[in-house]
Amino acid sequence: MATTEQTPRAPRRDAAANREALMAAAVRLLNVDAAVPLEAIAAEAGLSRRSVYGHFATRDDLVREVTLRGAARIGVAALPDPVDDPVVQLAALGARLWSEVEHVRVLAQLTVRGPLAAEVGGALAPLRAFLRDTVRRGVADGRMRDDIAVDTLARLVEGAALTVLDEATARDLDRADGHRLVMLAVLAMVGLGWREADELVRATPELAVAPPPADPFPTDPRPTVTPEPAA
Repeated sequence: MATTEQTPRAPRRDAAANREALMAAAVRLLNVDAAVPLEAIAAEAGLSRRSVYGHFATRDDLVREVTLRGAARIGVAALPDPVDDPVVQLAALGARLWSEVEHVRVLAQLTVRGPLAAEVGGALAPLRAFLRDTVRRGVADGRMRDDIAVDTLARLVEGAALTVLDEATARDLDRADGHRLVMLAVLAMVGLGWREADELVRATPELAVAPPPADPFPTDPRPTVTPEPAA
């Protein structure tokens, strides 16, 4: 008898919604405690621990998907609009990155400093390429220091921005303070004096604090979940 090849069925609508609810719950709780147990994530999503395994084989798999999806979104969403002045461009890049991560600071630290940092690097490649190009342009224009190799300087700029994230998380800096601090830190790294950097930030409309970005995992209201049949 002839057989026909069957195409895989798409996940049921309620199963897809529950998967998103799990990921949203993971974001909320990981942003408070990076070691939160799977049971707590399941409860936050309104699901049983057993039902979680229909979506993720382990807690690590869930954290991995949340982390890589978030990194991929940030890698694209944090790119600012192009501007002619590379110094303003660098400040805008720092500010845009801060805007994308400040509401999930603990999770952002886990993303860039945790065990998945190497995989995250691929998702952040567009952002890092944009940073290198901006620094290269600034050095070529005489607007940034030229005593350090461009690739090294770009990595130092990234490190300065991450240090601000660490400080903002430890001290719970508000949105406006973190926004200003990340710009001053990256501009100092490329050679601007603090007075010059502060004047630039204050005088440039493009560097004003922007509204928070849309959250791909809304925390309130929580996603509606539907009980799934037992396996």
